[in-house]
Amino acid sequence: AIKTWVWSGFYGPSQVDKMIDDILEDGVDEQLLRDAVGAEFEKKRVSEGAWPAVTDCDRLDKAFNRLNQGGVIALQNAGFTMSDGLEDVSEVLQTRGRNGVAGYCFYHGQDLEGAVAGRGLMLAFGNFEGDSDQAVKVGQTICAAIKDSGLEVEWKGDPKTRIAVTSL
Repeated sequence: AIKTWVWSGFYGPSQVDKMIDDILEDGVDEQLLRDAVGAEFEKKRVSEGAWPAVTDCDRLDKAFNRLNQGGVIALQNAGFTMSDGLEDVSEVLQTRGRNGVAGYCFYHGQDLEGAVAGRGLMLAFGNFEGDSDQAVKVGQTICAAIKDSGLEVEWKGDPKTRIAVTSL
């Protein structure tokens, strides 16, 4: 969990330290876990020195920004499960309103774990009417935004399957 939180880029050291409280179990060496936070951030800092000026995460940010501007609610790190992500989408939809919104796209914490582990990133998506043809169009829009940002995607056009960002 610590490795995922650190390498995801969404949390700072103090946030990760607080998040440890949620995973502590009886008999665990708490100090060892807390010490691991600083060590993992140091590994990441050293690694960042060799990163290119534009990373795959920058490309993903670009794609999600484009989607949000183009009528797709696109959320990164939306909760930990599918239901959490759908709840986050619903909250944004209530704030943003339905006008001009064709659908949604997100990934959640479990998807993020897979990406940090090198298995690519799975994206959930859909539309709000339950229309299969419209969901396919949303999926195609998402794939185009991801590809245009310089990342690779795999999706067979089935609105019941998730989109895989394979080159992250």
